[in-house]
Amino acid sequence: MGFYAHQIFPRVMDWVMAGPRFQEQRQQVLADVRGDVLEIGFGTGLNLPFYPKTVSWLTVLDPANLLPDRVVKRLAAASVPVQLMHRSAEVLPFASGRFDYVVSTWTLCTIPDVLAALREVRRVLKGAGTFVFLEHGRSDEANIAKWQDRLDPIQRVIAGGCHLNRRIDALIEEAGFELTRLDRYVMAGVPRLGADMYRGTATPKQ
Repeated sequence: MGFYAHQIFPRVMDWVMAGPRFQEQRQQVLADVRGDVLEIGFGTGLNLPFYPKTVSWLTVLDPANLLPDRVVKRLAAASVPVQLMHRSAEVLPFASGRFDYVVSTWTLCTIPDVLAALREVRRVLKGAGTFVFLEHGRSDEANIAKWQDRLDPIQRVIAGGCHLNRRIDALIEEAGFELTRLDRYVMAGVPRLGADMYRGTATPKQ
């Protein structure tokens, strides 16, 4: 699994996730981000071209060091100042209330203790800060959800710990957020079991 997890799977996913449908989604969800921003689940840096100039500082976080040559090039081409840290989101090394925005795209499916990570996100956000998310998760269609449950153990093995069946909105609310926007839709051009999308924003409950 070492060679597959560190060489083959990241290259396949980087190629897939760089496709035009995914890039369009990234551009939409990042358009209004500004100020001091944290991104969890940085991966190989595919979000970087879509951060607007309104971002004054971007801290990006990922526990893995995937495709470092590509990451270095993408960091060098970024239009905003970026700091990369190899850390897990489950324990964030930042002061409470530091960030204006926290961003997560196709990340909450993979974090082992996703509630711990979301509670940390809430902690490091300012009181009026915003959590921006773009995630796939559990389908609202019973038959699709049933197959997501059946195939989830296989998915976790072949896709780097990714879960098919997490109810993203419920997890965000359980972690102490109030949803301020939630778009639910099926993403075109994606295998159906991974196409149910959760896109939106949330703020810390006061």
